[in-house]
Amino acid sequence: MKVEVWSDVVCPWCYIGKRRLEKALASYEHADEVEVVWRSFQLDPTQRRGENLPTSQMLASKYGVSPAEATAMNDRVTALAAEEGLAYRLDLAVTANTLDAHRLIHFAATRGLADGTQDRLLRAALVDGAAIDDPDTLVRLATEVGLPADATREALDGGAYTEDVQADLEQARALGIRGVPFYAVDRTYGVSGAQPAETLLDLLRRASAPAAL
Repeated sequence: MKVEVWSDVVCPWCYIGKRRLEKALASYEHADEVEVVWRSFQLDPTQRRGENLPTSQMLASKYGVSPAEATAMNDRVTALAAEEGLAYRLDLAVTANTLDAHRLIHFAATRGLADGTQDRLLRAALVDGAAIDDPDTLVRLATEVGLPADATREALDGGAYTEDVQADLEQARALGIRGVPFYAVDRTYGVSGAQPAETLLDLLRRASAPAAL
């Protein structure tokens, strides 16, 4: 069984969704037969590299709300993240162009380290307040999950895996994905949003059930 997850590494709901998927897999009877594939998605592909605005400022502008309302939005998702064991610091979080981060995840996949890299980038953006469009930051994070610094920098400097990211984005458009996280099981069953672990577990079980005769 292949579970493809479209996700962005600056998306608070995506980290929550990752933890809930992990919970679902921990309860799934055939988890050892599941391959999780991380697919790229960009919440804001127009974001310029190096122009890292505070997330609260971005939310206020995007939704036309006051700074206090934007802070309240962050507080609500922070409380939900805490239920999954995640200590968000969205007061520190900044916006970032995530193309290079997604390229890094594709590079990590060639070394069997995509899941750990995905997790580390989410934590960097949402807990550490790191600007994950900074090349030096990406190399540092890569080494923390076991990727070689020189090969990582070479991949990022050379534009490697850009086509892989673009292919993921094109697939998302073809599937009508407009928000993340989005889970697709064997391209037959799909669900959008940071669904409860119980919902994801049910999705896995339905996907693996024998077809009705």
